[in-house]
Amino acid sequence: MNTRIILTLSAILLAVVGISLSFLPEEISHFLVVDNSPIFHLLLQITGALFFAFAMLNWMAKGSIIGGIYNRPLAVANFTHFAIGSLALLKAVLRHHDLPSAIWAITFGYCLLAVLFARILFRSPAIEKNANT
Repeated sequence: MNTRIILTLSAILLAVVGISLSFLPEEISHFLVVDNSPIFHLLLQITGALFFAFAMLNWMAKGSIIGGIYNRPLAVANFTHFAIGSLALLKAVLRHHDLPSAIWAITFGYCLLAVLFARILFRSPAIEKNANT
């Protein structure tokens, strides 16, 4: 399994969400028809910073060996984030079928990444052989 692609994909997803939450909290709260208070906007921005930091972590680690015992904290953190996020999103979309299609797309992405990071976490990495050896 090519972990470089998975880490890059997760970094892009998390960066898009993180940047959106950081710089567009009012627009996002309006789109989701939720509380429009300054405190809620601040919470969205802090959450966006967290998502972006996680994206940077994945981006910086994409060239490293990951899986099994290698970079285990990174694999555990990603699996935990995407698994818990998947469960919360699945619960929401199954209860409220009228949610925007963006939420359904994010749910699909989270479920896919949860499965991929579970495979990474619980399997030994396939060490890629150098073409020169």
